[in-house]
Amino acid sequence: MSNPALNRFVIAAVAAIAGCSPAVTTTNSAPSTTTSPATGDFLAANLDTSVSPAVDFFQYANGGWLKKHPIPASEAAWGIGNEVREQLYVNLRKINEQSAASSAAQGSDAQKIGDFWATAMDTARLEQQGIHPLDAELARIDAIRTPNDAIDVAFAEGPLQVGPFFNFYIYQDERKSDAMAVHVSQGGLGLPERDFYFNPDTGVARIRGEYVAHIARTLQLLGRDAASAKTSAQNVMTFETALAKASRKLEDLRDPVANYNKMTPALLTSKYTPSIAWSDRLAAWNLRPDSLIVGQPEFFTALQSLVQATPVPTLQDYMRYQLITSYSPYLGSKFYNERFSFYNRVLNGQKEPRARWKRVLDAEGDAMGMVLGRIFVNEYFPAAEKKRYSDLVEAIRTSYRERINRLTWMSDSTKARAQQKLASVMPKVGYPDKWKDYSALVISRNSYAENMMNASRWSFNDNIAKLGKPVDRTEWGMTPQTYNAYYNPSNNEIVLPAAIFTIPGVPDSAIDDAVAYGYVAAGTIGHEMTHGFDDEGRQFDAAGNLTDWWTSADATRFQERAAVLARQFDAYEPMPGLHINGKAGLGENIADYGGVLLGLDAFKKTAQYKEGKKIGGLTPIQRYFLGYAIGWMSQQRDEALRSQLLSDVHSPAKWRVLGPISNVPEFYQAFGVKPGDAMYRADSVRVQIW
Repeated sequence: MSNPALNRFVIAAVAAIAGCSPAVTTTNSAPSTTTSPATGDFLAANLDTSVSPAVDFFQYANGGWLKKHPIPASEAAWGIGNEVREQLYVNLRKINEQSAASSAAQGSDAQKIGDFWATAMDTARLEQQGIHPLDAELARIDAIRTPNDAIDVAFAEGPLQVGPFFNFYIYQDERKSDAMAVHVSQGGLGLPERDFYFNPDTGVARIRGEYVAHIARTLQLLGRDAASAKTSAQNVMTFETALAKASRKLEDLRDPVANYNKMTPALLTSKYTPSIAWSDRLAAWNLRPDSLIVGQPEFFTALQSLVQATPVPTLQDYMRYQLITSYSPYLGSKFYNERFSFYNRVLNGQKEPRARWKRVLDAEGDAMGMVLGRIFVNEYFPAAEKKRYSDLVEAIRTSYRERINRLTWMSDSTKARAQQKLASVMPKVGYPDKWKDYSALVISRNSYAENMMNASRWSFNDNIAKLGKPVDRTEWGMTPQTYNAYYNPSNNEIVLPAAIFTIPGVPDSAIDDAVAYGYVAAGTIGHEMTHGFDDEGRQFDAAGNLTDWWTSADATRFQERAAVLARQFDAYEPMPGLHINGKAGLGENIADYGGVLLGLDAFKKTAQYKEGKKIGGLTPIQRYFLGYAIGWMSQQRDEALRSQLLSDVHSPAKWRVLGPISNVPEFYQAFGVKPGDAMYRADSVRVQIW
């Protein structure tokens, strides 16, 4: 059963990569620039000077880099995040190869890293083992005779985190953040999100057809003949479509109140799922909670009826597919290739697999990323960088404090509570102060899939052990080598892994403040801090509890202003017939917009801004906006774009640049944007929240 905690409660700021150009026409209030990039400046070198920033600022800012960095055949997208990861791959491979060649003590970090690497890279042995690492789990499914047996197996496989039927996880009680709680929510789908099952777009319809064919081929790998596999695959699709119909839409999952339904295990059983004795099921995992939080009760009502009405052979095939597709990356080539053909090629447009050693490092990051993280930060994240970005956090906090005080639409009582929450935001910069203990994780050279199953069991046991214990607010949900960041409303914290501060090929000492304030302070720190006050995060208080601390009038005014931003993004149509979902992405878009404002306020206090000297022919404020834009310097294949529009609350990279900055007056001044220009938005439709 998968972990929805990072999906729903951890709101990520994922960066991208690109390039731009200087030549700009200006108004009287706008500083001028040179007409060509200055040699030696990494920022100016990215520009596409054939495009006016007033027409398409994303292309202007990043187009030079994008033209020189086409998407590799092994990737669905390519940008700044990929370039950072390429650097990380080289460093992490060195650590793995050295560990594999050492004679490390059993149970040591080096032993686990080395054995994981050696086993995963032994392709000859993987081919020899075939499907056999999953024999015991497949035998469980083969033994199913009734719908209730299927539920038995789903719970028995819970520690493998395969995820049939529904999601299960333990994390903080949204209304009592100092206590851990059992959460169950909708899940069990093989396609990325419910809309894939119903959207009439011809491209999405083609994906549905390809998905059924992929399930059939997967069943054939288990020995099924083509005809029966085709019939079985369609039956599985019918089952999943019914699950999807009972699932809430992406935008509806963003309402924390509607998705918080606390009840006793007995009530969940009697009222919603009579065939699932929740108290007994949880007790088998040594869990005896007084209550649990049900995300979507109506989903469990539908699941109860659906499981009981579905023929057992279909339930078996559904569960076989769920198991095999989860572990195919760790089996022989025919299983990996079949999974790649759909999830990578059809859904995301990748032409060929990523190099095996990189895929192994990705899997190792999932299995025991913090083990590598300890080594990584010691070698690649010096104390000076940690201090620089810790100081930036406080600069952004100060800017936010001042901006809240200046608001004309918010009452004094709500401002006081907002200031209390802002002061309580806990920053985690670079890496954990306390490292997770992996001593119970067993890694051997038996099989790659076994190591991944052991890692899943370890993670599952680590999670369920939290129930009944004090909340560990020092814990991180990402490794230091992750190019990402998040805000957790239950902890009221922003978490900023070391890798997120990197500009590939540029030492930190060479990154001027204008770029740092745009790239990190706005694009990551300000973004994450604003999540505490977006349409979802604002409903949590300073202690991380889901409680209404706004006056009704202030809440209404906020919603009215946020709706302007939702309408702005609804109007964007990145692909013919497919628009951005402004309501589903509202939190991310508010965070982008707030981040740009906060970063700009903070940057205006720096010596670089006050001196006003150009670098690379660019003024400080121009460099600020370009620094923000390179954080989203990325391009993606059409297949990946389609999948993102249907399943991701984050807008595509281009619109994460164009959307927020077109609401910021200083952008217009910096680049001479005038009425009639494509980037121009009239005052009457500009967003004004923070």
